[in-house]
Amino acid sequence: MSDVHANAASTEHDGPHEGPIKTPKQLVWTVIASFVVPIIVIILLTQFVATGTKPAAGSEGMGEEAVARRIQPLGSVELRDASDTATLKTGEQVFQAQCSACHSTGAAGAPKLADAAAWGPRISQGLETLVNSALKGKGNMGPQGGGDFSDFEIARAVVYMANQGGAKFEEPKAPAAAASAAQ
Repeated sequence: MSDVHANAASTEHDGPHEGPIKTPKQLVWTVIASFVVPIIVIILLTQFVATGTKPAAGSEGMGEEAVARRIQPLGSVELRDASDTATLKTGEQVFQAQCSACHSTGAAGAPKLADAAAWGPRISQGLETLVNSALKGKGNMGPQGGGDFSDFEIARAVVYMANQGGAKFEEPKAPAAAASAAQ
């Protein structure tokens, strides 16, 4: 009986082993699917992760902030009374606020404050030439040194710097004082 049982068990496993792929056509489709399906899954996952509120191309230009930036004024006009000497800055104040960035360090070839050797040739040209250079710009220095001061305040700063470098220029008269002296 054990022989019969043993023969029955061996006949069950002696036949050809079969899997889910029975033809070469099925094998080709399985190989293709094993490459294509993971790629599609990866693409779908990246699209899912990257989705959100993405504006369409060019749509940011119509937002409120973008429109406000495009239509804002390029400049503004500030009217100041030149005769108001209480609000006018002294030469030292203008120097500290605007000129010290370059004239304290000598950046871009600017003559250092209190350097008589550097200021000497400039002082010999006269106060009017120095003020004109400061107002219109010279070399690497922009007009008014890039500041936003009145011409009178810039003249005060020039006198301050030149006098620190050895000049004996007089402080310019305030515009109101000059107007009343002329009358």
